[in-house]
Amino acid sequence: MPSAAERTRTLVHSTCSAALVIPGLAGARPEPVAADVRGVGPDGDLFLVFPADSPAARAATHAQDDDVPAVVEITDVAPVSVPHRIRGRAWISGWLTRVPGQAGPGHTMLRLEIGDAYVDDLWGASAVQAEEFALAEPDPFVRHESELLQHLDSAHGRQMRTLCAVVEREGVARVAPLALDRFGLRVRFTGVDGHTFDARFDFPEPVGDLAALRRAMRRLFAASAR
Repeated sequence: MPSAAERTRTLVHSTCSAALVIPGLAGARPEPVAADVRGVGPDGDLFLVFPADSPAARAATHAQDDDVPAVVEITDVAPVSVPHRIRGRAWISGWLTRVPGQAGPGHTMLRLEIGDAYVDDLWGASAVQAEEFALAEPDPFVRHESELLQHLDSAHGRQMRTLCAVVEREGVARVAPLALDRFGLRVRFTGVDGHTFDARFDFPEPVGDLAALRRAMRRLFAASAR
């Protein structure tokens, strides 16, 4: 299974919604952090781009040599329609400073030096140390997971239903792919009575690219259909 640090890195690199919160900043609300303007440096620091006149940019600029405590909150929502769609959340706390120079016209780059992090998701809840976060790698399918799950849901409904035999459940109204990573597929089953349960289908070995993923999925569906 992926470690807590790997899962947190995956959320940072994903298209999940995120917001920057600066506790104690008067009048400041959580500021959205788009997926294409957040990244991770070689030492594990988060780099975030904001409009130069945003409260976060102004706070980091006016602080000068002082660090500004801040938290990045990430919410992971399933890309397919299922009951209870929030798959997880992560909180990454640290100290915010302004990176000299511009990050594009009218924008400023901020650096969040990570103190610690916490993730609460489908795998469970766990604290993450800054050193663990810096060394972790995101899942190789982080940027493709949403479209892969949506494709499974829309084009492979018959194959998905064969998984009911594997978990030995009847009276299932809906079978939906919930999460996908290099280790396997997680599926949410919804009964005709509305109750849900999840099942995890691990691949024989971790997969590292789309070709290996397709082979693993074909083997999974072939085995469940027998």
